Amino acid sequence: MHEGETANHGPRRTPSDMESGAMNRRQALGCLGAAAAIPLVATGSGFLSPARAQGQVAYTLPPLPYEKNALEGFLSAEILEIHHDKHHAGYVRGLNGTLTKLEEARASNDYEAIKALTRALAFHGSGHVLHTLYWNSMSPQGGGEPTGRLREMMESSFGGVESFQAHFKAATKKAEASGWGILAYEPLGGRLVILAAESHQQMGLQGCVPLLVCDVWEHAYYLKYQNRRADYVDRFMEVVNWDHAAQRLAEAE
Repeated sequence: MHEGETANHGPRRTPSDMESGAMNRRQALGCLGAAAAIPLVATGSGFLSPARAQGQVAYTLPPLPYEKNALEGFLSAEILEIHHDKHHAGYVRGLNGTLTKLEEARASNDYEAIKALTRALAFHGSGHVLHTLYWNSMSPQGGGEPTGRLREMMESSFGGVESFQAHFKAATKKAEASGWGILAYEPLGGRLVILAAESHQQMGLQGCVPLLVCDVWEHAYYLKYQNRRADYVDRFMEVVNWDHAAQRLAEAE
């Protein structure tokens, strides 16, 4: 499969109730392995928040959290236009189309194509989530180093910010074929981990909450960097949005 293919006040809560609620929220954030936290939408602030729990709504392409030329020098407006308006939009169409076909399969009790549809759900759903995270993982005011709790977690999980960056860049550069570099929070161990996903949905760690991601499908960078993936990944750190990653971590813990 290629990218873009249409594929009130209640009773008082006890401590145990609150703990259970927190775990349920963490588990909800951890769906689809590395591409956790479906469903997600982009809010006006450019951050991500859970979609409405009441009612089923079609997935939509969220707007970029900045102008298409805002990352010039790192990525051109042409790259962002093609990547967002065509590739990302293709995953949204594929996800909605797959959900429609699954609904039809249930209505007719015909599950002949269930394996392909389940695969398409993971592919398009993960593609949509990861791209939404990707746009928010970068900022025209990005770069520098993380602070606060995110920095503390990098020190305890990786030995420091420099060690994190070296590890993240190495894993991302070596992601096989089309893939992603992912910084994620693993709630059972209370640690940060780095993943290198293949395609969108493979090589994940179930339950992890992605905090920031770097897209290394060739369409993300080829018009500017050609086959120099390493240069693109190195420069990603110049625009990385630590504030967004820190908010994701605060919501996940």
